[in-house]
Amino acid sequence: MSEIKESCNSVETLWKDFLKGNPDNKVKETPVSFYFCDNEKDANECAELVVKGIKQATATSLWWFEKNKENLPEVGNQYIITDWNGNAKAIIETTKVVLTPYNEITPEFAQTEGEGDKSLAYWKRVHQAFYTREMEPYGEEFDESMIIVCEYFKTIFKK
Repeated sequence: MSEIKESCNSVETLWKDFLKGNPDNKVKETPVSFYFCDNEKDANECAELVVKGIKQATATSLWWFEKNKENLPEVGNQYIITDWNGNAKAIIETTKVVLTPYNEITPEFAQTEGEGDKSLAYWKRVHQAFYTREMEPYGEEFDESMIIVCEYFKTIFKK
């Protein structure tokens, strides 16, 4: 229980520290916090890539937004990125959102997402595996033409 409490405190502390230095920030309430990926190793690596300014995009399936009844991201949204354990690492702000079929993802997007060797081949391999794992419990299958929500962001504050 104390680890969860510390994680929540780290999110609130990071947000308060950000607001101290950015009192004119349009968002005042603590934004949603989350980690990338579905496993500890990748989540922690992605959080570090965000902190270093290497990871500047993410690719969530439109399927996920629809399945979870979540709104699509919008330019100006702010989020707190955590590691797997919920420890706040950085604050990001969405700069662009583009809906793209999986089979039309570009090498430039893979580079901007910043994971692995940053190649399109790497991006396709790990994302197809991820989307497959994500859809499997619902009896649904990955499709090369499925829509991916390509969300570009900038790191605006880090621990």
